[in-house]
Amino acid sequence: MSGTGVGIGQRPETRKQMTVKMLWTGIWLVYLSAPVSDLLHGGHGVVAVVLGWLGLAGFVGWYLALLFRTGRRNAESFVLTSLAVLSAESTLLVLTLGREWLVLFVYVSIASGAALPLRLARWTIPAASALMAGLALLVTDGTEYIGALLIPALLGGFAMTGVRELVRTTIELREARARVAQLAANEERLRLARDLHDLLGHSLSLITLKSELAGRMLPAHPGKAAQQVADIEQVSRQALVDVREAVSGYRRARLAAELAGAQVALTAAGVTATLPAEPDLTGVPEESESALAWALREAVTNVVRHSGARGCTVELLHRQTLDGPRLELTVEDDGSGGAGNAPGNGLTGLTERLEKAGGTLEAAGTRHGFRLVARVPAGSAADVGSAS
Repeated sequence: MSGTGVGIGQRPETRKQMTVKMLWTGIWLVYLSAPVSDLLHGGHGVVAVVLGWLGLAGFVGWYLALLFRTGRRNAESFVLTSLAVLSAESTLLVLTLGREWLVLFVYVSIASGAALPLRLARWTIPAASALMAGLALLVTDGTEYIGALLIPALLGGFAMTGVRELVRTTIELREARARVAQLAANEERLRLARDLHDLLGHSLSLITLKSELAGRMLPAHPGKAAQQVADIEQVSRQALVDVREAVSGYRRARLAAELAGAQVALTAAGVTATLPAEPDLTGVPEESESALAWALREAVTNVVRHSGARGCTVELLHRQTLDGPRLELTVEDDGSGGAGNAPGNGLTGLTERLEKAGGTLEAAGTRHGFRLVARVPAGSAADVGSAS
């Protein structure tokens, strides 16, 4: 635990934690006033008093060592051994010095609840209390102390088990919160990686194509080359805006914008494009539209960069399935590049996006090229147009 708090049975890590725990433990040591008073005013011999002080000091020292133990959380053997030593020492002091020393068993019971898990403490606490009650029957006037000590021993011991469980639960909650924060950070890094891959892959591919076109046009057609350079500037500026928005977490891909971008990219690459008209996406969840937009961008980028295709067809259909209405995007080309046998980073990230939106992805080679099919929930959207 952090701050000034320190768990029961755990070693304090700072001076402040040590001070807080010493003060808390010191409150309970006040109840040793009965044995101290007995040593001072009980009329025992010198030898008995000296041995009594040594026994009390040893008991307190071992008790504090148990509460401040440096072992691992599950060092149950150390705890059980310590409780056995404390019980034996308490028994000896009670039998030799009298009933005032029965209070030591209250400390044994409380130490059991503080240092042992409930599955063991539920046996050791009653055992310590029963031993105390049995000794009270053996010493002179000990029965007068049973009522005053038996209930505190039982209640105090089991109350400490509750405190121990509360501390353990608090620690687990803090650890769980730290894990959730770490998972959220990992998810954000993954989102940023997907966005940058999809954004820059598409934009840089288009910039490369237009740069090649400008280079070929420059000697004979400087005017057309200048137009290509202007397009490059526009694409690069838009890419910069997209990257900034992606980093800020505000960017949401739009399907209509990606259709327009796909037309530009495919035309610049010399690919004959067949695209649907601007669809009516009324009622389609934002997550579904965004996932399809990213799917279209990734598919077109792969067509431009890898396929060597001469034609590409994009279809957008609304289908009624057993799982409800679905919006289906199909991108098919007639190239030979494809995406290979193993999915790349783009398709892997795209699959994750679609799954997060409740959709699916199919991508495989065909007899005449490569086909990518992305499906997402359409909600209550109206039918959208098919390929045109």
